[in-house]
Amino acid sequence: MPEGPSILILKEAVQQFKGQKIVDASCNNRTLDAGLLKNQTITDLKSWGKHFLICFPNFTMRIHMMMFGSYRINSHTAKPARLHLQFENGTELNFYASQLKLIEEPLDDIYDWHADIMSPKWSSKKAITKMKALPELLICDALMDQQIFSGVGNIIKNEVLFRVKVHPESLVSSIPAKKLNDIINEAIKYSFKFFEQRKAGTLKKHWQAYNKKECPRDKVPLQKRDTGRSHRTSFFCDLCMKQYH
Repeated sequence: MPEGPSILILKEAVQQFKGQKIVDASCNNRTLDAGLLKNQTITDLKSWGKHFLICFPNFTMRIHMMMFGSYRINSHTAKPARLHLQFENGTELNFYASQLKLIEEPLDDIYDWHADIMSPKWSSKKAITKMKALPELLICDALMDQQIFSGVGNIIKNEVLFRVKVHPESLVSSIPAKKLNDIINEAIKYSFKFFEQRKAGTLKKHWQAYNKKECPRDKVPLQKRDTGRSHRTSFFCDLCMKQYH
């Protein structure tokens, strides 16, 4: 599943379509009446965490890549696109294996921009307040909660917790305030590292915990287990990552 940094890369890559008029559109699974998009002009292109947003004068198209989503800019595959957009200047934009939703409400009524880990409006204070309101929350679930850390996915979760030496099954309410701040700061720092490494094609080379078998600090096998309510895989070291109960 593309995480927030990858969606930010997408947003940067498609700025050429801002102000462009759509002359043809199609959807391959009928979840959307593609005819609504014809003759519409894109007014803006935004992102919120893992959501990519195509803005029009009276509505917004939300695209979620889910687990296996992908996109093509000015090219396409042999397989019909989930969403195909053709522009009057001959360019095209295609999304595959993605979830589509039409949003008619103002985006500010739907999205908390302070929750987007890579947004200039990000608020650490709000994140802490939201976590404190859920005393039984595990840190692995807190980081994966898109209403708290929008854009953080399983890769970022694992890399952040390993770097700050916190066990994924630690209870948020038991984590010291300083350590909780360390987690938040590392989540921001690593998300931007992810962004740069993903653009450079070197992301996997820098993983310290995700999909790894050995702890690079202690040279012992990393534990691998589905953790928390999300049941997403966590990689952790029993020796150097402290569990707060």
